[in-house]
Amino acid sequence: MEENIRKSHNIIVEDRKKFTLTGVKDVLSFDENAIMLETALGKLSVKGEELKLGQFDTQKGDVSGSGKIYALVYTTDDVGGGFFSRLFK
Repeated sequence: MEENIRKSHNIIVEDRKKFTLTGVKDVLSFDENAIMLETALGKLSVKGEELKLGQFDTQKGDVSGSGKIYALVYTTDDVGGGFFSRLFK
């Protein structure tokens, strides 16, 4: 299934009310305040209010949704960068 998902990743936001994403591998979690996605370029968090997922085409990796969009944030899985993690190695 994942072989058809685009290697590129695009975001289209319309009036901060609708969004369309390409290159999405998986929807990790979602509720009305946040949606966490795994994309071709890493994890992406969509933050806002009254967020709703529309269509998710698992073959192509396209996702659409709506709501009051406040932020789109990429996150990393880097572990060990903090003070306490270095202290307790």
